[in-house]
Order: sequence, then C-alpha cells, then structure tokens
Amino acid sequence: MTHTRRDFLQLSVAAAGISAIGMPAYAQNAGQDLVIAYNTGVPSWDPTTGPSGVNPKLQALYLSVFDRFIQQEADLSFKPGLLTEWGFTDDNKKVRMVVREGVKWHDGSPFTAEDIAWSLQRAADPKTGNPGQFVWKNLTNFKVDGNVVTADVVQFEPTIFKWMAFLTGYVLPKAYFEKVGPEGFEKAPIGTGPYKIDAYERGAYVRLVANKDYWGGKPAYDVVTIKFVPDAASRVAEIESGNAQVTMEIPYEEFDRLKQKPGLKGEAFPISDIAMIFLNDVGPMLDKNVRLAAHHAIDKQLIIDRLLRGYGVPLSTLEAPEYDAFDPNLKFEYNPEKAKQLLAASGFSPEKPVKFTIQTTRGFKPKDYEMIQAIVGMWRRVGIEANIEIYEIAKHFELRGADQLAPAAFYNWGNAIGDPTTSTGHSMFGPSPHSVWDSPDLIEKIGPLWAEPDEAKRIQGWKDVSAYIMENGYVIPLLQYVLPVIHSDKVVVPAAATGDVTAASMKPA
Repeated sequence: MTHTRRDFLQLSVAAAGISAIGMPAYAQNAGQDLVIAYNTGVPSWDPTTGPSGVNPKLQALYLSVFDRFIQQEADLSFKPGLLTEWGFTDDNKKVRMVVREGVKWHDGSPFTAEDIAWSLQRAADPKTGNPGQFVWKNLTNFKVDGNVVTADVVQFEPTIFKWMAFLTGYVLPKAYFEKVGPEGFEKAPIGTGPYKIDAYERGAYVRLVANKDYWGGKPAYDVVTIKFVPDAASRVAEIESGNAQVTMEIPYEEFDRLKQKPGLKGEAFPISDIAMIFLNDVGPMLDKNVRLAAHHAIDKQLIIDRLLRGYGVPLSTLEAPEYDAFDPNLKFEYNPEKAKQLLAASGFSPEKPVKFTIQTTRGFKPKDYEMIQAIVGMWRRVGIEANIEIYEIAKHFELRGADQLAPAAFYNWGNAIGDPTTSTGHSMFGPSPHSVWDSPDLIEKIGPLWAEPDEAKRIQGWKDVSAYIMENGYVIPLLQYVLPVIHSDKVVVPAAATGDVTAASMKPA
C-alpha cells in the first residue's frame, strides 16, 4: 500500500488575534441564558473544508450547529447520529448506511439520505478542499434507496466510520448549499444540530438559539452566547466578573484559585490531547544513544507536579490510556544516570555536550514554553545542550509539512477518535505530512497496518509499532493533558475525554 505526503490530512491552524470587543448589550448574560468565554473564534462556518475543518478547538463550536454522520460519546465511544446503522459488507468491498428519519434542517426542510450521499461525495472531491479527502476518497458510486445509502469501496480504510465521528465528518444540506453556494452558506449556515445561529460577529461572538425540533432532544438552554476570548487572562476576568458562566483552557494556578471562590466550581479531566516532542532524523538525532538519552533524562512527573500543578498523565508512547492501542506494559523510565551512560558511549558528557535546537510555542498551551525550559535544564545535567527557538503554531505546521522541523520540536497532538492511525500513525509514518521521522524500518512496519482488515491484528500491530518506536527513541511522548473548566455553580458541565465541551452538554444545576 503506497502513500504520499499529499494523501494525508494537512493540518493547519486558524489565525487567532480575536477579542470580545464589540459585544452588544443584548448578548450579555440574562437570567437562565448561558454565556461561555471560549478560547478561539470561528473563521469559517463550513466545518468540512480548509484549516478550520481540522482545528480541534473549533469542533465544540461546530457540534453546536451541525451533526456528524456518527456521534461520539464523552468517553470516546461511538453511537448513532444521523446514521443509525453502518458497516462494511463481509468482503469489505461495499458500505451500507441506514439514515435517521424525521430529522429537519434548521430552515425546516426535511433531512434525507440524499444529504448523506451528497456530503460524502463532496468530502471526497479534492476541489472542495476537504483536508480529510484522503479518507473520504475511498468511497464512490453512491446509491440511495429510501433511507439506505450504499457505496463502493475504492480502497479498504478500516477507520472510515471512525472518521465519520471526527474531523470534517459533518453532514451539510444538499439543496440549501447548492442554492446559496459556499459564500451564501458562510453568511447563513444551517445544520441539523442542537442550536441554530441567531447572530454572529466575526472575532467577537456567536449567539445560538435552541433547536426545539432537535432529534436528540431540545438542549437545556434556550439562548447561548459564546464569546471569542483568546487571551487566557481575559477569560479569567470574564468568569470572575460574572460576565460568563463557563470558561476553559486557563492557567492551572488560576483554575485552583477560582474553583475555591463562592459561586464557582471547577472540573479538570483528562482529554485526548497529548504533549510530545517530535524528533527529526537529522544531525544528532541520527544517533540512537542521543535520542534515548534525551528521553531518559526527562522527569515527566516532576514537570506535571511543578508546572501543571498535578494536572497531567505521564506517557511512554503516543497512545493515551483511552486510545484503542494503549499498552500499559510499555513504560519508559526516567533514568538520568542511564542517559549519561548512553551519551558517554557516543562521546558526550556535561563537559562536552551534544548540541541541537528545540522548537516550541509559547502560550499556545498552558506552560508549553516553561515545560521546554525545564526539559532543557534536565538535559543540561546529563550532557545535552539545547537551544530553544520560539515560533507560532502556524509556523510549526508549515515546517512540519515541509519536513524542516529542528532536531527536536514540541507539539500538542489531538486524537479524539482514539485510533492508533490518527496518533502513532500520522505522526510517525514518514510519507505523512505530519511526520518528520522518515526511517525505512518504521515505514515498513507501519505500511501494512493502514489497510489491515483484521481489527484485533491491526490494533496489536500498532502496539508492536509503539514498542518498536519506544525502544528506538524515535519520538518523545511527554504527557496527556487535563482540561481545566471553571463554571458557575448554577451550571453543570460534564467531563468530555474528546475535549469537546459543548453548549448542548451543559444544563442548569
């Protein structure tokens, strides 16, 4: 099975730099209406195209308005969405999907199986700019018979139904979209989701009103205003002043302070995002001793305790505990003495250190820069001298796509569907635009797993790959993030391992 870089999902990040300036008085909190201070805005209302489609932080906003083909529970399990049944035929050459009946679009028009077929065809068309086209292109020749949609399989993709509950896996309205076009849809988007868009000001806010006809049941709040507040200190001010009832992604020290205040509560739960250090197969990283030493020298638990106030889960592989291919038997020890021995075997020491650059964002995630500072300090003690280079997240994507990252580069990887292909797979398979490690041995081990039809064999294969990567030091997994959410004690905010804390999931206490 051959893949090229362009076959894979090209992640990007939407531009930030937006604020809550311009919020009209009527969008402020009123009675039982809900106001959320969110850490990013919506650059585009088409959840299936461009960089917005693969920005994990936008999915909670999109899920308020649109439905995916298949829904995902907070614990990463799957349940019926606009599809009530789905699966491959026994020979894996066709798919069959049963479409939910009785659903309406926000404009009152009926949702039909034609919308499912059209949405999947559009997703597979490279001209529409769907970043997940490499997955969707594997279905063709759609046929609609009542509420049943069938399609031929171009190439077996074992995760395609998981993608229907993941990035770009949204259903859009065929008739309405064809009538108004992409620009018209951007101005007046409609979905089948729990909320309808009532007002929107780019860079400032979106006001949502409950979809009383929602097939999943009317949401608890009639009106929800989501303010776009990218600055963490401003989000803290929003919640502390009472101008918002919910916010998240704030510094952990502020989380600990605010959750003690009368009228406020805090929830902190592990999500599917992990912190990692990409290693590029250039310069010093071609030396296995250097790679393994760099990993052995990092005290991950200390970083979690000191910098993240205990909010985090140390990891040894790129599979978090909730992921399908997590193997609790794979453990990489913190051992600075072993790190020194490995470096000494390659002629390095604290007096004669190996030198390289590590790249990192600063402020994109809580304590990202401070974590790298701490790691560089740990490295220095064993014989590694690393120079820190700060860049914006968009620059990281650009360099990673061009395979030009520094020998080491810090990043935060999201994998809400928990499949190994979308964690270890895309980040470590050389031909993927997300990978910078290109050694033939790893490409050979990963290649056959992409289309493995035996699910048990596929998952075990990924566990074996994780063990091989760990033994060879091809990447440095650090920790699983814990999401801090502060909210009014009059609001219930349930945990979501996906990281998608949606307005529809909230209810009055």
